[in-house]
Amino acid sequence: MSRRRSKGRPLDGVLLLDKPQGLSSNDALQKVKRIFFAQKAGHTGALDPLATGMLPICFGEATKFSQYLLDSDKGYRVIAKLGVRTDTSDADGEVVSERPVHVAMGDLLEALDKFRGDILQVPSMYSALKFQGKPLYKYAREGIEVPRDARPITVYNLTLVRFDDDEVELDVECSKGTYIRTIVDDLGEVLGCGAHVTMLRRTKVSHYPMERMVTLERLEALLEQARQDEVTPGDYLDSFLLPMDSAVLDLPAVEVQAATAFYIKQGQAVQVSGAPAAGLVRIVEEGHFIGIGEMDDDGKVAPKRLVVAH
Repeated sequence: MSRRRSKGRPLDGVLLLDKPQGLSSNDALQKVKRIFFAQKAGHTGALDPLATGMLPICFGEATKFSQYLLDSDKGYRVIAKLGVRTDTSDADGEVVSERPVHVAMGDLLEALDKFRGDILQVPSMYSALKFQGKPLYKYAREGIEVPRDARPITVYNLTLVRFDDDEVELDVECSKGTYIRTIVDDLGEVLGCGAHVTMLRRTKVSHYPMERMVTLERLEALLEQARQDEVTPGDYLDSFLLPMDSAVLDLPAVEVQAATAFYIKQGQAVQVSGAPAAGLVRIVEEGHFIGIGEMDDDGKVAPKRLVVAH
């Protein structure tokens, strides 16, 4: 029996989507996959429907390296409304309490200090973390609360942008696994008035530049333009793709010749001059990225995740 061929183009690379408000990350992914007519695609770290901003989408072989973007540092701009607490800690949730706001600038600055640096955070029940194989938000929707352990996170930067009466606007740079909604909810409790997120925009994922983001509207317009011009859509769309190794640029590169790359592609560890003593490396064969490797105990580069040519 012949193997069924995948529908779509064999496309590799990373797209920085500027996700719109009101759309789930998976819905945004499916729209982008359709626009590009891609065989395979996946996003790297969900944004809530309320949130906008940078959502890296990996195509084809780039999906093999999406975990490194999931594990990377992130940046956000957030607006919090004081005085109202919701069950989801954002404007999409149900109000659970309303309290008067008597917060002076000094109170706010003192409270923000508690959320900088290495801290412990208890994830919201309305998160995608799993308990016994089921996402927490599904338990929450059933009215069930399950135990959650506090997790270590790092808030590298927490800058007050604006404080107007009952609104607080912040810039946040943080480690993976940080829930901005939870920071806002916890901040509201420290201030004694409650708070929830009314606007959230992701401004940073790893080293990716904001100016390389593209909206769904722009992509859809280019797709339509390609149809009108009777050209292949990829002629207009593919220039937005970043190289698949852009997800792992933080790893040191090791250059190998074709003869050495042959053995790596066979799954063998090889000796490479100039390689670091330990850790993960980016393997480059005569200028072309072929995957990542890991230094073994013998000082050799052992293949860990390799690109398969189409």
